[in-house]
Amino acid sequence: MKVTIIQYNSGNIRSVAYALERIGVDYCITGDAEEIRSADKVIFPGVGEARSAMNYLQERKLDKLIISLKQPVLGICLGMQLMCTHSEEGDTTCMGLFNLKVKRFERKQELKVPQIGWNTIEDLRSPLFSGIMEKEYMYFVHGYYVEQGAGEIASATYGLKYSAALNKDNFYAVQFHPEKSGKAGEKLLQNFVTNIK
Repeated sequence: MKVTIIQYNSGNIRSVAYALERIGVDYCITGDAEEIRSADKVIFPGVGEARSAMNYLQERKLDKLIISLKQPVLGICLGMQLMCTHSEEGDTTCMGLFNLKVKRFERKQELKVPQIGWNTIEDLRSPLFSGIMEKEYMYFVHGYYVEQGAGEIASATYGLKYSAALNKDNFYAVQFHPEKSGKAGEKLLQNFVTNIK
């Protein structure tokens, strides 16, 4: 089993790598197209700003590569948002794998933006969540959210309800950080590696 983490200019790659080590999964970190294409599973993580991340991917044609992949792909946080059609962050045209928009949380007195910390996920409907309970806590860090719509396989609420996870064909994505979400997050990564075909 070859799991590849896509290396690009958005952080958090090491934490994903450490999480895979904790569950005994071999991985490589690379931005090389052939290495990514030959992987059994691909993880597309991300922490950062949408426009600069998208520009970096486009300059290296990694956006087109990701869209063309046939094996299971898991986008995390910014990775999930870049798989949508458009982000309000930097007015960015994204990859369009999911026909959904990324919007900025409105600043309200009772809500801090970005959302940082533990929040529950619900409406779980995918083998990705096998063995994970409804209303399980996951760790989130984000100032933008993906609207609800086609492909949603989990939701979360922070002032409003939004997509916490998506799936279309071989593409999966989560807004939270499984690599920082304790045992439940490790279970999700294990499910992605072993259960998702």
